[in-house]
Formats: sequence, structure tokens, C-alpha cells
Amino acid sequence: MKTIILSIIFINSVYSQGTWSQLESPTDKFLKSLSFVDSLYGWVVGNSGVIINTTDGGNNWLFQQSNLDYDIEDVFFLNRNLGWAVAWKSDAPPFGTYILNTTNGGLTWESSAYRDENIFIQCVLFQDSLTGWMGGDPHALVKTTDGGITWKQAEIDTVNLAFFPVFSITFLDDSVGYAAGGIMDAAGVVWKTTNGGDKWFPIDPAYAPPDPIHKVHIFDSQNVIGVGGDPEYFGVGILTSTNGGLVWDYTELGIQGVAFDLDFRTGYEAWSPLGPARGFIYSLDSGSTWIHIPTPDSAAIYNLTFPDSLHGYAIGENGVILRYKPSIVNVVNTIVSTVPDNFMLYQNYPNPFNPATKIKFRIPLCPPLKKGESEAEVFVTLKVYDILGKEVAAPVNDELAAGEYEITFDAKSLPSGIYFYRLRAGELMQTRKMLIIR
Repeated sequence: MKTIILSIIFINSVYSQGTWSQLESPTDKFLKSLSFVDSLYGWVVGNSGVIINTTDGGNNWLFQQSNLDYDIEDVFFLNRNLGWAVAWKSDAPPFGTYILNTTNGGLTWESSAYRDENIFIQCVLFQDSLTGWMGGDPHALVKTTDGGITWKQAEIDTVNLAFFPVFSITFLDDSVGYAAGGIMDAAGVVWKTTNGGDKWFPIDPAYAPPDPIHKVHIFDSQNVIGVGGDPEYFGVGILTSTNGGLVWDYTELGIQGVAFDLDFRTGYEAWSPLGPARGFIYSLDSGSTWIHIPTPDSAAIYNLTFPDSLHGYAIGENGVILRYKPSIVNVVNTIVSTVPDNFMLYQNYPNPFNPATKIKFRIPLCPPLKKGESEAEVFVTLKVYDILGKEVAAPVNDELAAGEYEITFDAKSLPSGIYFYRLRAGELMQTRKMLIIR
């Protein structure tokens, strides 16, 4: 151990429901879709060809030139450079969709009319720079393997409900994916593919919900959840399957509105916006139960995303942009110690535990920091993952000086099971296992 005097900081971090706050927006247009590739870089699209971009987590936004005056319905970015969007031409014949593409982060956008007239593409998703999918109305489920130069209509198993409009597409891996859609006052539909989107199988009509499904989240090969609803009669609805889509259960929450989008902040905490009902629903138990809260300033929010567990963004009518931050309360005690030579993540204690445990770790002076700089800081994360590798908590996510730290991790919202906690400081990383027993 070196003889440089330093403080050991004991941090008891308590995560409560986070807060949404409204950001300054450069537009008053209806914002319809957003895509963030990390906590800093994001794009938002909306009516009248609006595309805006942030590179600092929403503090500042700049317009990008779409060179279109059509309403842009969806946007997807694969990384900080490569992105796609879809816009609807509905002002005069020929009606249809324009596909936009950028290879330089939106500095320039190219657009071209979709091959078929009177098809309104509503969603776009890419797996890599070549393979992607789009869905829309009527009954459009198409795939590209050349980066969007050409698109091929997928085969759809012909049963009742097979050719309803598609609102969104989600993939678990290269092969398994789900699409969601439906028609108001008719039925909701979920389609499944097991061959990368070449062929899709609609939900068994016996399990079809009465209301459209807007978004699906895939936990694993067996467990799936979707959200939607009916604004007139039955309100928000939740569709779930525990056997890979063979059987579905639909639950009406008794909450006014429609759940228009769905994203998970952690492996178990989910959020969904309710559009003109001006609220959110969120779940702390992977969608088993839901809590209803109003949006800030009664904003009508339709889409949201969490690029990681500590950052979230939401958009909607009148150019509104919201940003989410989790609430953290820290209790800090200080004692005298020295700068450690080595990087170390200790075994948590107690282990097994219920509901809280202590996790201790050491952060040395990390390269490229100079040895004489005792106050130099490095960005440190401590994240918790379930047995499937899904992040369920991030109790540390900050710049820390070299030293020895201890946190109390409260797992009261997590089920029993094996979990892994991983410490990362610069290029250094270490992982350990812990066990929650109820």
C-alpha cells in the first residue's frame, strides 16, 4: 500500500422511483420516434420532416436536414453513424413511404420511395449493417439483407388476423423475433418468426387480445410481454406468454389510455407511456404488477427508451422531450486510509443474503493517470446481472478517486436466485457471484 493519505467512502445507495424532467426542445412538432445508441448520442424524428440530434445526453439538440416535409414515423440507429428512418407521403398521390438512410450520423440523409405505393411503413429495425426488417400497413412485414437497398416481403402464415397492420418489431437473436400490431375495435396481433424474419406465424386467434398491441419485449426464448389497449372502453392491456408464444394471457389494468411503447430500464423495471392519457405505467417486477403516474406538466408521451439503467428519454406531442434519472440517496462516512496498489472486488457479505448485502472494492491509480496524482478520478461502474446476463441494477456509476469503497446493495425488489456483480474501472474489470435467498 502507498502512503498517500486518502478517504475511504462508505456509500449506502438507495434507489427509489426516478424522476422525469422536461428538456428544452428546439421544435413544437409532434415527435414520434427516438433512437439512442448510448446515454449521449440520440436522434428524434417527427412531423414535417423533423430530425433532431443530441451528442450530450439531451442538453443540446441540433436540427438535421431530412430534405422531406413528410411526417417521419420511426427512426433506428445501429451506432453513432449508421441509421434509418421511415416517412409517410400522404398529402397527394402517389401515397406511400419514403425510406431515409444516413452513414455519417445524420450530417446528410438520403431518401428514396419504397417500392410499393399505398404501403405505410411504421417501424424499422436493423440487426447489423446489412440485415433489417420493416413493418406497416397493410400487412407489411419485409426484410433486407443488403442494408436497405432492396426489400422482400416475408411469408406470412395465412390464418385469421394474419394481415393486420404491424406497429413494431423486436428480435431476441438472429432467428427469433416478434412483431406487434392490430386494429382498434377488432383485435390485437402478435407474429413470431424463428428463421430471422423470412416467415412469420400470427397469434392463435383463440388467444388474440381484443385491442391492438403496440410493443413487445422478449425476456428469453419462453417469456414475452406486450403492451397496448383501447382508449375508449377497456384501457391499458398487457399480453404475456410463458411458453414462447404458444399460449397468451391478456390482462386489462383498468387504467385509462393505451400503452404505446415499452422499454426496460433494468432486467425487471419496465416503463410504458400512455399518450393522450398523459401518464406512465411502470413495473418493478418484470410486468407482473403496474403503477400509474402522471407525466410532468401533463405531457402526452408516446415513445421512450433507456439506453442504460441510469438514463432514459421520452418524447411526444408539441415537441416535448423528457429525460429520466434514477433517484439516489447516499449516506457517506469518511475515515483515513491509503491509496491501494491493486484493483480488487471483494466477495459480498453476507452471502447468501436477504434483502441487503455489503460489497467492498478497491480502485488503484488507473492508467493513464500519473502515480503522483492522488486525487485523479476514473469512471467506475458496479453492475448486477441475473443468471441470464441481464442487467438488473447499477449501484455505482460515477467518477471515483483511487481508494477503498463499500456500498450496501439492497435487493428487496429482486427475486431469489444467483446473481453476478461486475466492477469496472477504466480497463480493469472483475466479476463475482452472489445469492439471494428469500
